[in-house]
Amino acid sequence: MAKESLKVVASNRSARHDYFIDDTFEAGLVLMGTEVKALRMGRATIGDGYVYIEHGEAWLDNIYIPEYTQGTWTNHSPRRKRKLLLHHHEIEQLLHGTREKGHTIVPLRLYFVDGRAKIEIALARGKKLYDKRQTLRERQDARDAERAMNARR
Repeated sequence: MAKESLKVVASNRSARHDYFIDDTFEAGLVLMGTEVKALRMGRATIGDGYVYIEHGEAWLDNIYIPEYTQGTWTNHSPRRKRKLLLHHHEIEQLLHGTREKGHTIVPLRLYFVDGRAKIEIALARGKKLYDKRQTLRERQDARDAERAMNARR
């Protein structure tokens, strides 16, 4: 069995701060050639992106893949919507999840697995301000405990 090579292009670090992650999915992307070349250069922004389901298909919108610098008239639009490749049962699961109040689908990271562009998306529930404070407090307490243990050694 071949070893998987994983190259992360972009990650949405604020998503784990702003949302409770309920379930994650890995989806393929339908991309143009110049988009793939721009991604291989390691440039993309997925922080503002979101996923929606329309006519039984999943679409990724508002992520930024800059134009390929050496592209010609065949270059792509940087903020176009892109189709996600998911199984039918995964789309149904996402659709039922988003019908609940406060749930949405957010992209977590964009990466290459064995030369193919993939995106990790999550069914997420929005956090309130006090939840964000609690998360920060727990993270700080864990850091303090780790420092104390390291100082004791």
